[in-house]
Amino acid sequence: MTQNAKISLALVFLVILGGITFFSLESGPASSEVAENPELVRADSHMLSTAEDDRVNLVEFLDFECEACLAQFPTMERIREEYAGRINFAIRYFPLPGHSNSENAAKAVEAASKQGAFEEMYVKMYETQGEWGESQDSKADLFVEFARELGLDERQFLNDVNDPKTAERVAKDQADGNALGVQGTPTIFLNGEELPSLPSYEMLSEKIDALLEEK
Repeated sequence: MTQNAKISLALVFLVILGGITFFSLESGPASSEVAENPELVRADSHMLSTAEDDRVNLVEFLDFECEACLAQFPTMERIREEYAGRINFAIRYFPLPGHSNSENAAKAVEAASKQGAFEEMYVKMYETQGEWGESQDSKADLFVEFARELGLDERQFLNDVNDPKTAERVAKDQADGNALGVQGTPTIFLNGEELPSLPSYEMLSEKIDALLEEK
């Protein structure tokens, strides 16, 4: 083999090696969380807070009729307020079969989202849980009253509540939760890590602060 041929072969090897290295960097750890757990957050997931970067991702699977979720709600609201714009905070529906109105509540919140009132109905459900939670009777009519109180178009709200796509949307969140091993509510993930049941504000803020400080 001539000297020129050896040089050409070496250059080809370097180009191939460089291409492999570039590919490895492009598909590296930065996207590993999403790649490993695509069920955590979907493109259509409801966000209570968004950040310019994806450094901190908080995800809560919840049931609006769940008393434990209501107990956790003030902590999550405090986190949302204090870290607004600095973290991504997604809400996922996970109605439990033992709660008669949990699916109705989730569909009502999803229907409200169609009119830009996801956050308002999300809060409303927790504020009023004592009025309708644990009832064996359907509270669908009460949820329509909530829509009126929020100034929503009642006809559109009812159409959206009864639209099969709304039930499918709730079921999709629940399927993602099942795939992640969610068994009860609230179940909270921080950057893909499932946190202990009912994490305190102190625990959440400490973990979030540490993630925000990472370079």
